[in-house]
Amino acid sequence: MIQCKDCELCEFGENGQRSFRCDPFCNIKEPECLAKWQLIRLDMLVSSYQGMLQWYRKMEPMQNKIFKYMQQEIDSMDESENWKIDDEDEDAQQQNEGLV
Repeated sequence: MIQCKDCELCEFGENGQRSFRCDPFCNIKEPECLAKWQLIRLDMLVSSYQGMLQWYRKMEPMQNKIFKYMQQEIDSMDESENWKIDDEDEDAQQQNEGLV
């Protein structure tokens, strides 16, 4: 099995980072290359997911504040409309008493 470091499709950058020019659909040299390519892509997927989780953790305090504020606003709207509900209940009760 050929190692990636010995393959002409692998290049090393200045900081030692590898870059691969291999394409699983046209120029893979050995079957093991496909497995390596899948591992590289899986690693990229996991790292992007971890980055997204880190961003969500930063946003969590602000989201909690927004949710609390919205709950307070909804509660105050409900309190301000209580008089309407009370009057409607009294009117309905008075109409029911008059019918009986």
